[in-house]
Amino acid sequence: MGKHLVLAGGGHAHMVTMANIDKICDLGHSVTVIGPSDYHYYSGMGPGMLGSGYEPDDIRFAIKKNVENQGGTFIRDSIVKVDPVSRELHLKSGKTVNYDVVSFNTGSHVDIPVIEGSRERIYAVKPIERLYEARSEIEQLAGKQAVTVAVIGGGPAGAETAGNVAQLLSKAAFSSRVVLFAGRKLLSKFPCGMQKKSRKILENSGVSIQEAGHLTAIRDNHLSFDSGHEEDADFMILATGVHPSSFFREAGLQTGPDGGLLVNRFLQCPDYPDIFGGGDCIYYKEQPLDKVGVYAVRENPVLFHNIKAFLQNEALQPFDPGGDYLLIFNLGNEKGVLRKNWFQISGGLAFRIKDWIDRKFMEKFHN
Repeated sequence: MGKHLVLAGGGHAHMVTMANIDKICDLGHSVTVIGPSDYHYYSGMGPGMLGSGYEPDDIRFAIKKNVENQGGTFIRDSIVKVDPVSRELHLKSGKTVNYDVVSFNTGSHVDIPVIEGSRERIYAVKPIERLYEARSEIEQLAGKQAVTVAVIGGGPAGAETAGNVAQLLSKAAFSSRVVLFAGRKLLSKFPCGMQKKSRKILENSGVSIQEAGHLTAIRDNHLSFDSGHEEDADFMILATGVHPSSFFREAGLQTGPDGGLLVNRFLQCPDYPDIFGGGDCIYYKEQPLDKVGVYAVRENPVLFHNIKAFLQNEALQPFDPGGDYLLIFNLGNEKGVLRKNWFQISGGLAFRIKDWIDRKFMEKFHN
């Protein structure tokens, strides 16, 4: 008798599985995909869309169309609760979905500080689709007056966002400014060379980098930091720390220190073998993994193999995270910083390599 597979989220780690839904259906099983949007936006190209280097269609996959064309069911909704004993997923709409096997790829969410007053011009880097809304509003106001855009976050997301906002504002009719509030130090977890190269590119683009501590509160257009620093801004983009959804911990499932679903070397929940997961929402038991898209891409074939194998009562395959990965920042104005092991370069070539890799990735799954 066929089983019901539910893919919770249509993110990077589910790409191969979603491309093979028809094969799973041919084996006699049914497949449901649950996601908050008919599209999945590729986060690696999100800052580029904000900077107007890409349009939404360049960076998104038509998940609903793909799923339904292969005989699956798509539900536009969000999961708010998991019951692993009853094998039920409770959705924001109030619906309940039962499963025989479920795989989570629900991503992560930006930490939001205390916000008082208006929220109209406050954006977060996730969900990615909101960056297009931010781009439109920034462009519109910058065409009428000078604006200040504050980007909060000293990691790669903050650096990429600030650089691409600077690119966007370079075309504005009025002289505007971008301020990057980078915590206590820009890119503090990265090698000194990457810090220096990134800082140089950002400052050459007109980004003011402030290492004024951590944001504590936003009241209307006013930002307060734990160092006592205060700043006013017309727009605020939050690119601070991210965390997985709280429903794993609330369900009593084992989680890592970050709240991500704990999975073993088969990308499988140790206590509930009918639960799998990949991407930013998991914590890999064998070793901590950076929150970068490369691991979700590497998990793809293993996750598909193991989901299909579990449905068919076949042997599972262990996941190998692999060695060091190629890391490239898109810092706007077609400039980037690239690192692989000891090798580092910056400038136009780094950006062109990233652009080529990202476009090839999109082309592969668009087709």
